[in-house]
Amino acid sequence: MKLTPPAAAPRADKRPQSDTHHNRTRTDDYVWLRDANWREVMRDPDVLDKDIRAYLEAENAYTAEALAPLAGLRETLFAEMKGRIKEDDSSVPSPDGPFAYYTRFEQGAQHPIFCRRPRASDSGEEVLLNGNTEAGALAYFKIGDVDHDPTHRLVAWSADTKGSEYFTVRLRDVASGHDLDDEVPDTSPGIAWDASGTSFLYSQVDDEHRPLKVFRHVVGTPASADRLVYEEKDEGFFVGVGKTQSGRWLVISSHDHQTSECYLIPADAPETPPRLVAPREDGVEYDLEHDAPRGRFLILTNADAEDFKIVEAPEEAPGRENWRDFIAHRPGTLVLDHVAFRDHHVRLERRDGLPRIAVRRLADGAEHEIGFDEEAYDLNMGAGYEYETTRMRFAYSSMTTPAEVYDYDVETHVRVLRKRQEVPSGHNPADYETRRIFATAADGETVPVTVLHRKGLKLDGSAPCLLYGYGAYGISIPASFSTTALSLVDRGFVYAIAHIRGGKEKGYRWYRTGKMLQKRNTFSDFIAAGEHLAAEGFTSRGNIVAHGGSAGGMLMGAVANMAPDLFKGIVAEVPFVDVLATILDASLPLTPPEWNEWGNPIESVEAYDYMASYSPYDNVKRQAYPHLFALGGLTDPRVTYWEPAKWVARLRALKTDSHVTLLHINMDAGHGGASGRFERLKEVARVQAFALAVTERA
Repeated sequence: MKLTPPAAAPRADKRPQSDTHHNRTRTDDYVWLRDANWREVMRDPDVLDKDIRAYLEAENAYTAEALAPLAGLRETLFAEMKGRIKEDDSSVPSPDGPFAYYTRFEQGAQHPIFCRRPRASDSGEEVLLNGNTEAGALAYFKIGDVDHDPTHRLVAWSADTKGSEYFTVRLRDVASGHDLDDEVPDTSPGIAWDASGTSFLYSQVDDEHRPLKVFRHVVGTPASADRLVYEEKDEGFFVGVGKTQSGRWLVISSHDHQTSECYLIPADAPETPPRLVAPREDGVEYDLEHDAPRGRFLILTNADAEDFKIVEAPEEAPGRENWRDFIAHRPGTLVLDHVAFRDHHVRLERRDGLPRIAVRRLADGAEHEIGFDEEAYDLNMGAGYEYETTRMRFAYSSMTTPAEVYDYDVETHVRVLRKRQEVPSGHNPADYETRRIFATAADGETVPVTVLHRKGLKLDGSAPCLLYGYGAYGISIPASFSTTALSLVDRGFVYAIAHIRGGKEKGYRWYRTGKMLQKRNTFSDFIAAGEHLAAEGFTSRGNIVAHGGSAGGMLMGAVANMAPDLFKGIVAEVPFVDVLATILDASLPLTPPEWNEWGNPIESVEAYDYMASYSPYDNVKRQAYPHLFALGGLTDPRVTYWEPAKWVARLRALKTDSHVTLLHINMDAGHGGASGRFERLKEVARVQAFALAVTERA
């Protein structure tokens, strides 16, 4: 089936407005699509300007008409994806004191159920929170966090009901199953309980959607009585709360994309003023764990260590002047995460693009690694709730291997498989092949590309390819198992992930050389990956569907401008495409912290000119573009709805081709799309149907 556009696409009015910075003037025909009342829209979508709503609804109707011939395919894809999910699945219980905590799903249900049972028994389940009951008939419902207190009497839980990421924290009494009167609105999802379970810390989100304040809430008191514990004065830094694995210290962290600062409060004395660990230094990141028996902190930092190292510092004087190497810096080995148990320190690292786990015994420094055999895989490490334990948990998967959850004894080195992801409709890893290949970038760098396809697929260039990329904020895209990717692969697609600069797949340098004034490396890396896949016969030029979201959506917009003939289609989810206008506007929720990622075009003419050279919206021009599908969310505080809306409007006005250009704005959701697990699968099925149609595989 060939995808063809309906006769008449919506056309947004041109209402030009100009702004001038550094003697450079930009004129924007579609800035009117940004509601002047956008802050209120985040909280109440019904107040959206009627002209804007009419335009967005017209776009949604046009997209629905264009995709209507694919309705049967979408249903088939959805059924396949749903069939690969064990609907009544549950997580491996995580022990904590007398109980083991877990989540489970019921057949046909959209949301998780949070439960516990006695640690020594497989019976006696207590339901702590049923997400399906709480969601009711709400169009959007997302649980942010569910965290029991140290006494196991109360559960703090938070939820967002608009998609705008304003969470409300409530307290549930486990014995009665009812919520207390306590209700704390406008928070980030996470909280940190004190040692007695009588109070917790949380970060409050302001009207600009910035978490700049930390409060302490005392159980049984109104939120209006909560005491301010910490306030961040720099709007470029956001705050969060947590607790060390030992449970002894509450941690307040303040950070932007390249600098961090931590404060400590004794968990058994939560009214104590926060104590600074080490003052912020530009470009220095750190976080800490507590080695209680030895009276010290173990601190993960990039101070004088681009790929991070672990230092130790005495508990009573943890300032940087007292930092001493515990795990020295090893260039090329990026330390991603760490956790300190009573007798062991465990760290997650990445070297040569692959993760690994290293364990050190604290008593004598003896160290070992946990080994894995596949050429490309994903690895996640879980700390669990307990501190005095020799057991840690990790999850392993690859593009062909469903997720496996192991409990690992760090003393005996014995791993026990606790759960293997079930694929009810059937999955044989031997039917698939995954490889890691390397593309050569324009400047000679080698770019890792993970590839998945059916075994026996002819690699003669005839196969279409879906190429996924992100490339920002140091986020590495894992080579993990995906039940949804199989629907494309089983239909003859090659599925590929380009591990481009801007992530940390090849160490911190990989991130550093894909940001700020080197951001264009991200785009040229992705183009090089697509060209290499074509040169090696995995696909052919013009037979690739590129896919990315958020900052990866910016990547989609950039490569559509730079190499449109390489791609058959582009899928851009919640795409950050109006880069220059957004980063010039300090009033937007995420702009101040973004200056360390992209540059500050307000202060720097060099940053302005560089961003202007690639900003997808600003660089749309008269040329042929691939088929394009942009998706956004009305209440998205991260990438506001008007970015994809303006982008599509400008594409329609300038492009010279007859390909489809589609926009869908979810009027009931934000950055993450639909909140229910099956509703999200329907969104994935829609994207895949588009990819199959534009490559004429539908």
